[in-house]
Amino acid sequence: MKKEEKSTADQFKQIDTKELDFPDTVFVRDIETRVFQAITIKCLSTINDISLIEGNIIDNLLGREGLERVKGIHVEQDSKSHSVTIKIELNVAYGISLPEKAEEIQSKLVSDIVKLTGLHVSCVHVIFKNLLPDENLEKLIAKSMSKETDEELKELSENVLNEYSEEF
Repeated sequence: MKKEEKSTADQFKQIDTKELDFPDTVFVRDIETRVFQAITIKCLSTINDISLIEGNIIDNLLGREGLERVKGIHVEQDSKSHSVTIKIELNVAYGISLPEKAEEIQSKLVSDIVKLTGLHVSCVHVIFKNLLPDENLEKLIAKSMSKETDEELKELSENVLNEYSEEF
């Protein structure tokens, strides 16, 4: 008997009192995809060693700015179950454990979305699309290319000088 009383008491705690106070009123809340994208961007900005996919040249030509230019954040809402599914495409730094980074991203994002929207997050799908360029590697490549270019220019100039010096 105590179990039945306890479960009934638990059921009354879960009832929204607004429904009792305003029985004929329907409470509706819609959240646009841009809001979820903004929350996601803000959340991801606090996580190190990742970056969002950049917009393309068409976005630049059309003058898209801010959230209109967001690529790699896809949101689907299910109004019946009051839940949201998010798919994120990211770049990640070399040497980072992908499973650990995915777990960090997923837990932080779920926490922020639930706290700010009150909706259940049914899925956070993280897709690592590319590696972030390593600054040291970029410097080595640039240095190597400039060295090769310098050598090619020297060789070309020597060839040109030798070719024309014989004529004059």
